[in-house]
Amino acid sequence: MREKSIKDPVHGSITVSQAMRELLDLRAVQRLRHVRQLGFSYLVYPGANHTRFEHSLGTMHLAAKAASHLSLSDEEFTLVTSSALLHDIGHGPYSHSIELLIEEKLGTQHTYIKPLLHDPFVQDALCALDLDAREIDAMISGTHQLAEILHGDIDVDRMDYLRRDAHYTGVPYGTVDCERLIHSLQLGDDGLVLEESGIHAAESLIIARTLMRPSVYFHHVSRIAEKMFQHAVWCAMQEDISSAEVFARLDDAACMQTLLCSKESIISTLADQLYSRNLYKRALYVRRDELYSHEWGEKSYLSERKYAEIIADIAHVSPEQVLVDIPEFPGDMQMNVLVQKGYAAVPLEELSPLIATLNQTRRSQWRLGVYAPRELSRKVTAAACEIFHLKQPTTQERLLSA
Repeated sequence: MREKSIKDPVHGSITVSQAMRELLDLRAVQRLRHVRQLGFSYLVYPGANHTRFEHSLGTMHLAAKAASHLSLSDEEFTLVTSSALLHDIGHGPYSHSIELLIEEKLGTQHTYIKPLLHDPFVQDALCALDLDAREIDAMISGTHQLAEILHGDIDVDRMDYLRRDAHYTGVPYGTVDCERLIHSLQLGDDGLVLEESGIHAAESLIIARTLMRPSVYFHHVSRIAEKMFQHAVWCAMQEDISSAEVFARLDDAACMQTLLCSKESIISTLADQLYSRNLYKRALYVRRDELYSHEWGEKSYLSERKYAEIIADIAHVSPEQVLVDIPEFPGDMQMNVLVQKGYAAVPLEELSPLIATLNQTRRSQWRLGVYAPRELSRKVTAAACEIFHLKQPTTQERLLSA
């Protein structure tokens, strides 16, 4: 087999070596062609139909640039690039959309890929490259000494998805100077070190992450669709725990078809509403500082459902007609990156005043959402305000949140 050149709209030509083509052709990798990178964001941005496959190729491409720049050995180069290509094979349908359910049912996240690495075809492909599955697993889980390239605060995974997501959504906030960032990296005794000339490029990545959150990753329409999908899958998983393993391995189309064909009306109805973009609306959408008098229990999907059931009971509607969305409150974005300044290595946070400012911005972006069908939204709003000790929104506020 010859070297393969793949045209990519973000990076131009991506070269896949002859040896790497066996990995590229694995079913586990090809499945990613059928998993959308941004879940349900295509319901907001019609161009956001790019896939985990494209992102994996782009991450591999940037990993190769980083490995070459850092003068890694041939064996390390192969390990880093192969891990980059395989790093997302553990994703379920619609990317992160049901990760919370998988974690609660199976206790695993998408970075847990050990079972997939034991597949005979994967084993054969890794053996052909003289790769150890344990090292691939360590790279993807973040425990390998070179894992920062793929799994750090300034990594090639983030570089690719920010640029790629901005390209396909048309949102102009994902600008990251990947070339400058990669060429500013050094390998120090304790991991990656950033040259002082790369500080602005590192800041561009941090700014992009912050600005893309409300515009793309936490856009309220995407969150509503994701919660509708989550609830449909959660209902389908109630029969037995093995169904969680089945759902985790489906691609987008197979999962949606499974839900559409369900004999349970709540499951098929939610799936049909998603398919036709007949989505729930915001009944409540509030900042953390508006909930100062409310005490939170442990964050889980079941806790969200308990809130939904209480709100539904007060509003005298069916529990399936209320969805509660309580995202993780963003912690401080800590950039554990050292900058080579003269003869000393100084934490990036000491040299960049932006990080503290952006952490405040991230906290201000957080929203708790309560969603319901449009015709029930007022009743659900009143009930939710009672539960969360809030005053009811005015007519103008309702129009703004519709």
